[in-house]
Amino acid sequence: MPAPRGYSRPEFHVPVTLQSAHAHRVVGRSLIRVARALYGIDVVLHAIGDARQMEEVEGLVDGLLGAFAERLDAEIARVEALKSANGIAAVPRYTNPSRVTFRISSPQLSQYANLIQALDRLTVGIDTLWLSGLFSNRQRADAVYTWRNELLSVGRRIVEIEARARDFARRQGKDAEIAAGDAAATSVVVMDEQGELAGDEEEVAT
Repeated sequence: MPAPRGYSRPEFHVPVTLQSAHAHRVVGRSLIRVARALYGIDVVLHAIGDARQMEEVEGLVDGLLGAFAERLDAEIARVEALKSANGIAAVPRYTNPSRVTFRISSPQLSQYANLIQALDRLTVGIDTLWLSGLFSNRQRADAVYTWRNELLSVGRRIVEIEARARDFARRQGKDAEIAAGDAAATSVVVMDEQGELAGDEEEVAT
């Protein structure tokens, strides 16, 4: 008898090139945990079967991602305006870019992957201003580390939200439903250019 076929879920495979070390760090330290948490939220919410609770948890995650995206977009626009005002058109080349393919299995994971790419664009802009002499070493370091660590913090918040939702579901006696959903989950959410799993380092902000 053939083995039962696993659950077939839709995914987008999105190849990207990340230039900066800071974007590489977010992929390595946060993306896989966030992807697992977002998948877990989907599993847990369906196990709970409570429409109000589902809307509350989804709203929390959407609010986190949306608010950070607005702030990040505004900072990118500010950096681009500084470049334009000073006639800077050059773009730095990076010595060790990373080519990865995001495996997008939910809209919210797509949002988080977009934030990583936006952080990469911001870092390139900041490095451009620094190489052009408009940012000091300290200004550059403060800016890129602040934004990187804030994005890591958003990821940690999402993981915490999933843990709370999971705990709520267990208190409702939904352990079997959660276990069944977990069994269908896949941990591979991002591949490097060789098709290997990328990231999943210890998440420690530095």
